[in-house]
Amino acid sequence: MPVGTHSCPETLTAAQVRRLARDCGFELAGVAPAEPVPEAVFFLEWVRQGMAGEMSYLTGRRAQMRLDPRSLLPTARSVICVGKLYNTAGPSSIQATGAEQGWISRYAWGEDYHAVLRRGLERLVACLEQQWGRFEWKICVDTAPLLERALARRAGLGWIGKNTCLINQPQGSWFFLGELLVSLEIEPDCGPPPDRCGSCTRCIEACPTQAIVPTGRPDGPAWALDSRLCISYFTIELRGPIPEERRPDVGRHVFGCDICQDVCPWNRKAPRSLEPAFQPAHAAPSLEELAELSEEDFRSRFGDTPVARARYRGFLRNVAVAMGNAGRSEFRPALERLAAHPDPLVAEHAQWALRRLEGDR
Repeated sequence: MPVGTHSCPETLTAAQVRRLARDCGFELAGVAPAEPVPEAVFFLEWVRQGMAGEMSYLTGRRAQMRLDPRSLLPTARSVICVGKLYNTAGPSSIQATGAEQGWISRYAWGEDYHAVLRRGLERLVACLEQQWGRFEWKICVDTAPLLERALARRAGLGWIGKNTCLINQPQGSWFFLGELLVSLEIEPDCGPPPDRCGSCTRCIEACPTQAIVPTGRPDGPAWALDSRLCISYFTIELRGPIPEERRPDVGRHVFGCDICQDVCPWNRKAPRSLEPAFQPAHAAPSLEELAELSEEDFRSRFGDTPVARARYRGFLRNVAVAMGNAGRSEFRPALERLAAHPDPLVAEHAQWALRRLEGDR
């Protein structure tokens, strides 16, 4: 929240900010000017083409707000961009797991990251105020209408890969991003790093739904993510039925998808996070166990994790699809119970899964 204004008695540099950010628990930090980024025009074209799907928070007025950070804080002069590593020990989505298990995206294995990043950014505000006095500021973590990957690129944190993730050369792409808009004028000391994806197309080839699509643009990014084809979109953001023709490709994913990051060569030597909040409590849980969860059980188990975003009915929908794709006859009793569920969304997907089991048999 804004807390006043202050003119720095000396020039504040990005190098100083990075040192403070490290002390506040962030592995990456940099500074970008609080002004529109070149990617804004490509974002509007992506929205115009309908690739945001049903994610209305990315369209309309909020799409326009994303074009300039000053729409969130009119006095902003700089954007401090930070990255917090969430890679932890555990399996990858491309490693063989038992057919009785579902898959939860790595970023959701621990606590909800929004609160963790906000606490770190609040500590950063306190550190800056201690040294440079009071100023106006605004914290943004994921939900604010901001082109955060484009700003992070401008701040030197990494380049935007073909899979549209921000990739840092020595540390990979397993990062949560956050921003601190400030009324301070901060002297940057680096710009966007070079794109080092080169001719690699592993993420494109590995995507089960071919969600990474060519843009045909000679003057912008060659690849874009079409949300309407993405497993993460189907299992997290989509509130209605998953398109029937896409359900087999969802595999055993019950929340999100990591495939395009798991196959990325830049993640081969990605470091591990020591953040206690991100240590894995959920990764590849038993599908039968998940199918038995009551709504109260779901809230108790996942209420303080990102998985809660799928909501109970959406989560059971995903579990039913995963069971159908697993092709195990022992899932029949659980699916029959879900097929009689009072929520028509859950029931229809379970009925589809039963038909799929019958076809496999």
